[in-house]
Amino acid sequence: MDSNTGLFAIFKREWQRIVSSKICIWGIFVTPLLSMVILLWMMSSGLPSRIPIAVVDLDNTSTSRSLIRQLDAFEKTDIKFKSLSFREARQQMERMEVYAVLTIPQNFSKDAVSGNQPKLVYYTNNAFLISGSLLFQDLKTVSTLAAAAVGLKTGIAKGYTELQIMPIVQPITTQSHPLGNPWLNYSVYLNNMLLPGLLQLLILMFTVSALGSEIKAGTGTKLLKMGNNSILKVIAGKLLPYTIIFSIIALFFMSMLFYYNQFPLHNGFWPMFANYFCLIIAAQGLGVILFGVFRNYRLALSISSLIGMVTFSITGFSFSVLAMNPSLYALSNLFPLRHFFLIYVDQALNGIPIGYSMYQYAALLAFVLLAFFFLGVIKKMFKENVYES
Repeated sequence: MDSNTGLFAIFKREWQRIVSSKICIWGIFVTPLLSMVILLWMMSSGLPSRIPIAVVDLDNTSTSRSLIRQLDAFEKTDIKFKSLSFREARQQMERMEVYAVLTIPQNFSKDAVSGNQPKLVYYTNNAFLISGSLLFQDLKTVSTLAAAAVGLKTGIAKGYTELQIMPIVQPITTQSHPLGNPWLNYSVYLNNMLLPGLLQLLILMFTVSALGSEIKAGTGTKLLKMGNNSILKVIAGKLLPYTIIFSIIALFFMSMLFYYNQFPLHNGFWPMFANYFCLIIAAQGLGVILFGVFRNYRLALSISSLIGMVTFSITGFSFSVLAMNPSLYALSNLFPLRHFFLIYVDQALNGIPIGYSMYQYAALLAFVLLAFFFLGVIKKMFKENVYES
């Protein structure tokens, strides 16, 4: 057998092309690993803490000062400024020195004891969604605590015992038990999808590039001869190096996420690695499909990057697909990352039996099977070897 033909010869040729290309080295090796380091470092604290706010205390009594101390004791809140002027506090928010302003009105403690229902007013900057939401929770909590404290103090002044007052002040007690991510760690919530999403984007683009660059260079017919006129050998030989490289990168992702950072992985290594591997070959299959559908290197590459970016929004990890338009809900199934996300939730977070995720694994493998229908089209493109700019 000629050593210059066959699947291994194409594999070796593609590997040499990868290691000799600066674009491939930066795009395949440096970009995902550097992104992993940056994202994990950015979210190393898990949850934003000590977010600066301003307090306008117009009452300035022991009750208002106690309320301020309670708020400052919250982990997420840092009272950076205390002002007697709301205008000054507003200007600090406009300069983005603080992300919220709490205003305690005049005669707050006096009105509270006399039953005049004073109002605590707070403003949060929801242009920064996470910090605004977290501060809103803390301010709402401290307002509830203040109301309960005033009610308790008023009841005791009227001669009631604490046991008699509490059912009135707090008739219903609640217990919160977040599932899957009990620490409310944003790194668990975001990085387990941002990194695979980035991986899918790179795979899509380099799959299209690996095929389209042959037509652009005019080497399509030569490549077919190397593959003994078998388009299956050509596609497999060209994409196998990328499959191996991205699988190794996926192992790095898993080691950093699940072992170094101890993120939840209830069903162990193999179901999640199978999830990553299926995502890799599904993205490659989708890349082949896009190249076969559009039959234009530049257009297919542009559509690949577009799909790779849209997938972050339509996957459902930041905004539920059930709340989207029904057509978008159906469309989300055409994105491999959507099925990866559902497997991740079931296998890593919830730890349910793997049989419940078989449909999602099958959906990822379906992208590979669908790619076979476009092999004939790609073979014809290689034979004709016409590059359309």
